[in-house]
Amino acid sequence: MFKFFKEKIKSWVKKSAEAVETAGLEETTEEEIEKKIKKGVSEEKKPDKAEEPKEAEKKSFFRKIKEKAFGEEKEAEKPEAVKEEKKEETEKEELERLEEEIKEVEKEVEEEAGRKERERLKEDKEAKEIEELEEEVEEIEKEVEEEEKKEKIEKLYEPGIEKPEEEAKKIELKGLKPEEVKEPEPIGEEKAGKDSIFKRLKQRFSYKLSEGDFEDIFQDLELMLLESNVALEATEAIKKQLQKELIGKEIKKDKLEEEIKAALKKSIEEILIEPDDLLPLIKEKKPFVIVFFGINGTGKTTTIAKTANLLLKNNISCVLAAADTFRAAAIEQLQHHADNLKIKVIKHDYGADPAAVAFDAIKHAKAHDIDAVLIDTAGRMHTQDNLLSEMEKICRVTDPDLKIFVAESIAGNDAIQQARNFDEKIGIDGTILTKADVDEKGGTAISIGYVTKKPILFLGTGQEYDNLVLFDKEKFIEELGL
Repeated sequence: MFKFFKEKIKSWVKKSAEAVETAGLEETTEEEIEKKIKKGVSEEKKPDKAEEPKEAEKKSFFRKIKEKAFGEEKEAEKPEAVKEEKKEETEKEELERLEEEIKEVEKEVEEEAGRKERERLKEDKEAKEIEELEEEVEEIEKEVEEEEKKEKIEKLYEPGIEKPEEEAKKIELKGLKPEEVKEPEPIGEEKAGKDSIFKRLKQRFSYKLSEGDFEDIFQDLELMLLESNVALEATEAIKKQLQKELIGKEIKKDKLEEEIKAALKKSIEEILIEPDDLLPLIKEKKPFVIVFFGINGTGKTTTIAKTANLLLKNNISCVLAAADTFRAAAIEQLQHHADNLKIKVIKHDYGADPAAVAFDAIKHAKAHDIDAVLIDTAGRMHTQDNLLSEMEKICRVTDPDLKIFVAESIAGNDAIQQARNFDEKIGIDGTILTKADVDEKGGTAISIGYVTKKPILFLGTGQEYDNLVLFDKEKFIEELGL
């Protein structure tokens, strides 16, 4: 599950880390400096073998010019005036063409010479930078050694207590002379210098990500999120969280990938809401009324049967209300599930008032001391305002304790828009996503969680009654590869 999204995230995180490194954000480590110095000393400048063929080609080229310009002098001795004039024109055109070619060759030669000169200057600059870095590292190492030496002295000395001879011998064995052991000086310029040294060392092995760098590496993540059915507004929310976590933060080179993954994980955690355990809530009130709604084909009726099975396994009795009096065979489908689970269905004829069916189901539950009422409703497109009004009427009559929106996790942006409209018209308390077992992207859960600000309650993972699992935010994020 979520294989597509997991691979995409893994690829982006790795690519982002490499992009930051290749952009030159991190400082050069001591080991890299030594490698560059050794490489610069060991490699001698190799002759450009391409020059020899070019020189030979150039000589051959000028030889051809000479032959074409002066190799046909005998033809000029011909007496024919017309032919002579035509020949002169031809030779003039040929010479002009050759002059143009000569200019082009000279231009290429100049460009090649300029390129070689630039490369030489670049190599000289790099060698100089390596030399400067080496000197800087040596200087820092020397300062650090001095600081470590002072720390050893401070550990051996306690202010106000004189050292006996035996203690002085121990000091000498550690490579220090007794007279070098002095009372630690108060914090001042020296301490500030020490902080400066370690600050410089810290900067040598870490860096700060700028806003421009972040925009460059986020482009790939943005495309990946959109391809994984994450809504644009949810993507923007993730971007803002990543900016907050990454821009300007000191990041060590070896922790780059870990920091990016942690920031992405945190942003998704803030979008998703951990659902409450519904079973204790259902047991607190009798009867506990749940209305299910969504468009046709999402597996709503089957999800109701799975929910009833879950309640029965936890010793919670329930009754089903066939309030879908519009779709052909809807009542028979619900009755089939009820027969399998051995529970009762309250139903009227097709075309009856759905709100009346729901009301009778609640009345039946109260009369027979039943714990929960699960109301099936007709599938409604999120754009059909008149049919959505019918859903509002059912909610007014039944005053449900829980309104659950059922959607397919593989529906992508369609499910996101459905959730938004149902929430605005009716107000949902949570979502159940069906077909999660075949969803390789995982973005629909993130998007619906963001646009509704309500939890994902359950995931449907198959066709069996037991294939309904409580949504686990941590497990979900883990399956995304974070």
